[in-house]
Amino acid sequence: MNRLKKYFQAAIAALLFSACTAQAYESEDGSFTAHGYIENATYQRFHGVGLSKIRNTGQVEVSKDFGAVGLFSSFSFNGTLRGTYDAVYDVNDDEFGDNAGAPISFTSGGVPAGVLGPGAPAVPAGITTPWGSSIVTAGNPGLPGGGGFGFNVANNPNEGLALLGSRLHGDDGGVLLGVPVRPCDVDPRGCIDGYLDFDSDELKSPEFNDRADFIREAYFSGTIPLKSSELDISFGRQQVVWGRTDLFRVLDVINPVDFSRNNIYDELEDIRIPMGILTIENRWGAIGAFDDLNLQFLWKWEKFRPNKLGQGGTPNSILDAGSFFRAMNNCWENGCTVSNFAGGGAQTDFPAHSIGIRQAVLPDWKLKETDVGLKLEGIYKSVGFSLNALYYTSQLPSLRGGVPAVNPFLGVGVPFPDGQTGGEEIPRDYLIAFDIEFPRILLLGGSADFYVDSLKTAFRTEVVYTNGEEFADTTNPRLFSRSPVVRYVFGADRPTFIPFLNKNRAFLFSAQLFGQHILNHHLEDAPLGKIGMPDWKDNWIGTLLVKGFYKNDQLSPQVIMAYDVRAQAAAIAPSIDWLINDNWRLQFGANIKLGTGARSFDDIVLLMFSHHSQEQELLAQVLDWVDMSH
Repeated sequence: MNRLKKYFQAAIAALLFSACTAQAYESEDGSFTAHGYIENATYQRFHGVGLSKIRNTGQVEVSKDFGAVGLFSSFSFNGTLRGTYDAVYDVNDDEFGDNAGAPISFTSGGVPAGVLGPGAPAVPAGITTPWGSSIVTAGNPGLPGGGGFGFNVANNPNEGLALLGSRLHGDDGGVLLGVPVRPCDVDPRGCIDGYLDFDSDELKSPEFNDRADFIREAYFSGTIPLKSSELDISFGRQQVVWGRTDLFRVLDVINPVDFSRNNIYDELEDIRIPMGILTIENRWGAIGAFDDLNLQFLWKWEKFRPNKLGQGGTPNSILDAGSFFRAMNNCWENGCTVSNFAGGGAQTDFPAHSIGIRQAVLPDWKLKETDVGLKLEGIYKSVGFSLNALYYTSQLPSLRGGVPAVNPFLGVGVPFPDGQTGGEEIPRDYLIAFDIEFPRILLLGGSADFYVDSLKTAFRTEVVYTNGEEFADTTNPRLFSRSPVVRYVFGADRPTFIPFLNKNRAFLFSAQLFGQHILNHHLEDAPLGKIGMPDWKDNWIGTLLVKGFYKNDQLSPQVIMAYDVRAQAAAIAPSIDWLINDNWRLQFGANIKLGTGARSFDDIVLLMFSHHSQEQELLAQVLDWVDMSH
């Protein structure tokens, strides 16, 4: 009853909020304009989840044209302010708020007698073991050195938890972790300082934080006339978009992206995180054989921001990466239970500082570590093109092993022949203990678009080469390696009549094929299975958009389809957009996923969520693996 009351209160507030739609304003001389909107976005998930978003957004955009100022023939200011309140953390707090999570148990896969050491008893298959109550604990005579296992359940209780990946699969006897899922001010377990440590207020209203994200954009731009060209300068917090394709961020990697807002289902314009950027662009116009030519220099001067992936307990945590990071940080700080680890079928209670994620190393501001880029863009014989170069810090995380850690399998106080004991915190090869890092990447690429009149089709393409990206690699002692990567996108857009659906208005067909090739891919067979890089060496994702228009374009149905070739999984997202009048707009849609979910990798079960490449980001964007079961 209380939940129903909360829902109606939130719904009434949303309706009142929406009724106050902002109107446009323009000064008498036209030099100043202001307009905005208020939006309510409500999402429902099935399979017992319920409401997953009740987001109310207010946004105001302003612009001021100052005319000619000093050296500038034109000078202007543009700003965008945005604030949101997501009521789902109050209305559905059993799933996403203060009361989320529950006690958890793990199902044993079974271990024969003696596998865990001489004299160790069998672990029966199918038994359930609560969090913190593993059979493999301190004093097990079958473990080397007596073992150094176990953690303080009083500090890390069996409450407010969920099974990692439970939205993709159940507790089927595989390797699983427990994830704290309450906001970090309610339950600080697993909250990584400075990276994934959002409290209730930051989850409900993410723009109001210490980076002042409510200032979406605030930049000045001006034009300085030169003898044979003009110089356009833009400075401030803004979005700078490179590239010509939709959805796939091949060249469009300058601004980080907030995938926690609504994954890919909001426009990129709404989920890019504006950054403080300086651009200086020399525009020659038509020159020589070129119909247009310009050269842009870019410097991102604001302190580094990573992509926002969502954290354990949020409705959108892309690829469940944020949940994995939180589970692993809890393992490091407080110890944890890992199901079916010892012997492949027995739950194991690890002590603190043995496995997990120790910290996230976010780059401090240094001039040499800021992002810089160059873009040469123009038109040659009706072909638009660009050549791009960017040296930047990856917005996606990499897990680097080799951090000093405890090894409980060596025992605590019993020295081994090499003099080590498990209680020492020393760097240990192949141990699943990590720091999160953000590597520096060099990107070289280009794009082109052109129109073929005989086909009535516009074509576009982007190709990039990157050097410096890091991938999970179980053959490396630190469990990662670097590899150059080639990515490419080919797209085509064509208006096409479908007479039996609409005789008077063409439908838009837009298709894209994205590909990725890891040049130094490494995968080999080992006695217990594959080892090396869990990523595919080559993979392709195809998308198709079909969009129609009715009632003078006021009513627009569309369907977006995506298919991942190697995963053999698909996503279908039908929707209808109804522009009721100049002040009201209604959108209704759904997204449906088809596929088997996460795949296994024998040697790196605990690491399969750690790989950070662009392919994985895009796979998550297209297929929204986090919500596969919904």
